[in-house]
Amino acid sequence: MKLHELTTVGGARATKKRRGRGTSSGLGKTAGRGQKGQGSRSGVSLGGFEGGQNPLYRRLPKRGFCNIFAKNVQTVGLNQLQKALDEGKIDVKADITPASLVAAGLIRKRFDMVKVLGDIVLTHSVKISVHQYSDTARKALEQAKCTLSEA
Repeated sequence: MKLHELTTVGGARATKKRRGRGTSSGLGKTAGRGQKGQGSRSGVSLGGFEGGQNPLYRRLPKRGFCNIFAKNVQTVGLNQLQKALDEGKIDVKADITPASLVAAGLIRKRFDMVKVLGDIVLTHSVKISVHQYSDTARKALEQAKCTLSEA
């Protein structure tokens, strides 16, 4: 077999419809666009047009509310913190700050506040400086002799 003898399998490639190439082609004259009107013209974009009736996007009511004053609070669980300390992602002797939590991959970069949650007692006594603590997390950290401060 040579390169010039290769052919495609039958039905593998459909021929392109050539519109507007005469009446005998099957798609001549109006080329499948119907008679007259806006849709028969070139360059027409009828995105949400529904033939003059009230379109769907205007019939449905607006829902919801977007609070422009909402704070993006990233949360960190004490169990996540313990796991990161055990794996060495966070240095035990260094201060734990939002920047070190981002570096360890526990929170995302974009945040307004960082809050620590959870109730497990850490095995390491560390210094933590974040924006907020839940009541149970604060008790658990104090029980583990951790130094807390607000960022």
